Amino acid sequence: MVDDLSGPGIAAFLAEHIEQMRAITPLESKHALDLAGLRRPEVTFWSVLDGDAVVGCGAVQRLDDRHAELKSMRSAPARTRAGIASRLLEHILAEAKGMGFTRLSLETGSADFFLPARRLYEKFGFDYCEPFAGYRLDPHSVYMTRTL
Repeated sequence: MVDDLSGPGIAAFLAEHIEQMRAITPLESKHALDLAGLRRPEVTFWSVLDGDAVVGCGAVQRLDDRHAELKSMRSAPARTRAGIASRLLEHILAEAKGMGFTRLSLETGSADFFLPARRLYEKFGFDYCEPFAGYRLDPHSVYMTRTL
């Protein structure tokens, strides 16, 4: 569901995400958006709920009329490998296409921790690419893109 990011559950879920990214990635290489960044008008954010519990999230940030960036993809650690990320990514790809975007790109980590994420993106047709939208080459980041 599209989420306005006003609930305490999503705030806590995203705080855990930021904390985890800070523990894995040097601060200068952390690109996860905080609540304020995710509330900007160019961002559409989705949460996946199981009852009242947030078990996944993801967002699309408009870069221009045809190009968007996938942001804040996360599954609850206790729900890893339950198919949440695949279903959410499938939904986001369809939504981004419906919004008129023809390209979706992303930045993710290069560390082994991010290998499952990179494999997921590869499975959904993302290819590795050069940095985009102001990103720079960074040994802690990889960049991926796909046509919609």
